[in-house]
Amino acid sequence: MAPTALILAGAGMLSDLARTLVIEGWRVVLPSRRYSPVPVEGDPEPEGRAVWVEAHWDDPGELARRVEATLRGDRADLLVTWLHDAYRQDVVAAVEPLLSASAPVVELRSRSADGVPEQADAGALAGRPTQYVLLGDVSAEGDRPLGHGEIAAGVRAAVARARAGSPSSRHEIGRRRRSTIPRPRVHGVAGSWLRLAPRVG
Repeated sequence: MAPTALILAGAGMLSDLARTLVIEGWRVVLPSRRYSPVPVEGDPEPEGRAVWVEAHWDDPGELARRVEATLRGDRADLLVTWLHDAYRQDVVAAVEPLLSASAPVVELRSRSADGVPEQADAGALAGRPTQYVLLGDVSAEGDRPLGHGEIAAGVRAAVARARAGSPSSRHEIGRRRRSTIPRPRVHGVAGSWLRLAPRVG
């Protein structure tokens, strides 16, 4: 039986990954609000297939029920998520029972000041190997916006690590944009006092 991947992301956001998995013979389940076909060509025709499931992030229970009906008693062998923080925990908790015991996780998040935990979150995914992919604001090669190709390549690499059984780890794609806000300048008596004050620490 073909392995199954469950990809939770906006329509088309991870279509490159879905296409790659289908070519490799996976059944890929793609819940999203809008239908976004994953055209796959090959000779011979790939054995895998992509299955769209109409679903909404703000109704995780119904989303899980529709995914379960699509799986028809099977369990997903891989979970990939790229969800807004407002929905992530509830949606992941709803679909976690649909994962096989050994299914690894790849989770994309935007980089933030708070960062991302080194280990899997407590809760639904506790104990599952998780590859965290942190998306920066700009490319690592300059100040241009982070490109779709860079994201797709980084996600494919993370999925390869997950499928190889790698332990939980985090990986950065791009970097945060440097702040252009100038440092405040202090003049007069206060400025003189600050320059003369001894450094602490």
